[in-house]
Amino acid sequence: MTTSLSGGSRGSSSVSLHRLAARAPISPSIAKTALAAAFLPMVMSHGNHDEGSIPEGQAVSVDPIDTTLWVHIFVQTFAFGIIFPLGMVLGMIKNRWHVPLQVFGTALALLGYALGHLHGGRVFNEKNVHAKAATPLFFLMVAQVVLGVYLKLHLERGIHARIRPFIRILHSVNGKAFPLYSWVQMLFGGITALGFCQGDHLGQCAAHFIMGSAFIAYGVLLTILLLVGQLWLRRTGRSQEFFDSAVIAAWGCVNTFTEHRWGTEWVRNDWQHTTMGIIWWAAGLVGIWLSIGRDGSPQRNFIPGFIILLTGWAMSSHPQEMMISAMTHKMFGYTLMGVGFTRIIEICFVLNDQPGVSDDGRQIKAFQYVPVFLLYAAGFLFMGANEEQMGLVLWSGMDAVAYILILYSVASMVFLWTMVLINVYDRAMSPPTKPIANGHARGEEAQLQDANEFELDGLMSDDEDEGRKLLKKVEGADDDSIGSPSTVGRNSQRMA
Repeated sequence: MTTSLSGGSRGSSSVSLHRLAARAPISPSIAKTALAAAFLPMVMSHGNHDEGSIPEGQAVSVDPIDTTLWVHIFVQTFAFGIIFPLGMVLGMIKNRWHVPLQVFGTALALLGYALGHLHGGRVFNEKNVHAKAATPLFFLMVAQVVLGVYLKLHLERGIHARIRPFIRILHSVNGKAFPLYSWVQMLFGGITALGFCQGDHLGQCAAHFIMGSAFIAYGVLLTILLLVGQLWLRRTGRSQEFFDSAVIAAWGCVNTFTEHRWGTEWVRNDWQHTTMGIIWWAAGLVGIWLSIGRDGSPQRNFIPGFIILLTGWAMSSHPQEMMISAMTHKMFGYTLMGVGFTRIIEICFVLNDQPGVSDDGRQIKAFQYVPVFLLYAAGFLFMGANEEQMGLVLWSGMDAVAYILILYSVASMVFLWTMVLINVYDRAMSPPTKPIANGHARGEEAQLQDANEFELDGLMSDDEDEGRKLLKKVEGADDDSIGSPSTVGRNSQRMA
């Protein structure tokens, strides 16, 4: 979701798009039309929004969100949340649909960009965080298109042979980071649309969205490691708890010195947040130590799960002013406690301290999905538990149970989409093996041999049938001795 840019940035944007049009095989008339279509809404929109309608001390007006702005939200969410991540995965597996999909996503993003300047209804402060983040996101998208066009031209002679590898790396890194940019910008869009995180609300709002996003990111990483990363973990020579404990210890150090504004009076929440940071870095160091065996081999341990469980217990008893906020925080704490508890069970009892279920890293127990999914749910519960959001839910008349179920539903959809993207990558990089029967692959060739043998049975005499069985027995013994595939089909064809 992008919003209006400043006048100065419009000039630089125009130059960048003109250069792109000059490099790509696009006629000047089409390029000018595209530029006019993109920038005309911005020119028209300047007279339609009066910031004087915004109440004093607020970031948005009391007007409702109109249909055009809703379309802008859905189009940009579809482009940046669905199309671009899928296009990124297709680019990683070098699928031929990568370029068409990214072109389609870019066209949708430009359409949503235009709609963001044509809406009526609610008025926003021009200096909102969503508008400020739109400028770098727009140029990153343009840069990604330019880099992609350059790579598609396959210029590999002269100086291009030297710079092409760097262009490929830059295109790859920017493309993989684009879902992260998009996530931040979509959060900024929601904050701006509702007028949240202003004034005294900024600190707690930032804490909820940062920590909630961190839990979701942790869930995404665990999903990747669970589905396609087990062999990578073994190659690193470290257990998963080593990396988890290192991140926990680092985050604890940050929380220890940032949760309390030093020089001011200590309050109850400051004590809880600061001591939580201390236990994170203290126990995180223990987890790092336990993750390395006496001989240097990787070892599993319970520390990350225990820290998450303890954090959930602390959050479940966090004091709140509103009842609905207390219930939401309590459910968040219980969910986080569930993550830690099930994580300990998985390591100690499901996997029996082993890196995984199987040596090939492809077998997964159903229970292993439980802590991963609960991390997604915990992240959305914490993001949705900021005080302004709680006030909005209370004003709407919705009860805590319905609100929590909605957040769990959103977590389920994000969890599903993450697994879909990983599955697209995994099926392309590691195609599923053919079913095995008696040590031999039962693919199309084996099925064809079985069909030939069945059809020839009715055409053979008894003597031929006995001879065929004798040849099968003799050649089958030879095949077993050297471990070669069965030649039943070829025997049948010779006897026929």
